[in-house]
Amino acid sequence: MTSKRTLRRLPVAAAVCAALLFSLPACAQPSAMAETASEAAAKVEKNATTGIARITLSQRAIERLELVTDTVKPGPGGAGVLFPYAALLYDAQGKTWVYINAEPRVYERQSVTVTKIEAGAVTASVGPAVGTPVVTVAAAELFGAEFVTGK
Repeated sequence: MTSKRTLRRLPVAAAVCAALLFSLPACAQPSAMAETASEAAAKVEKNATTGIARITLSQRAIERLELVTDTVKPGPGGAGVLFPYAALLYDAQGKTWVYINAEPRVYERQSVTVTKIEAGAVTASVGPAVGTPVVTVAAAELFGAEFVTGK
């Protein structure tokens, strides 16, 4: 059985809950605005001649993507170069690419000519120089940033 006193408190409790519920999104707005006001996550600069972009990521974007690189190694018998299969990307025309870490926080797409894929490794006759860092985790996100910039 419900008392009249409890029934009188329900509208007050509902009003308090509604006020809290509607004030929560307002609390989140200042931090969201602060994030957009700070450095952009990715700056994409297209090369007018080649059409290939230079992507500069903020340190926060690198951390959020959990971006990982690995170093290009000499190919077997000194022929070509060797890198992890995870670094390899295919475009809509079937061309093969990798993203190299050209400078700290700067990434560029580079064409590769694949000769063999075996045991999680790619051997390429044309590609980045030995010792060049290639993106193995988050390469697809860089590809998306380069082609889907929202502009």
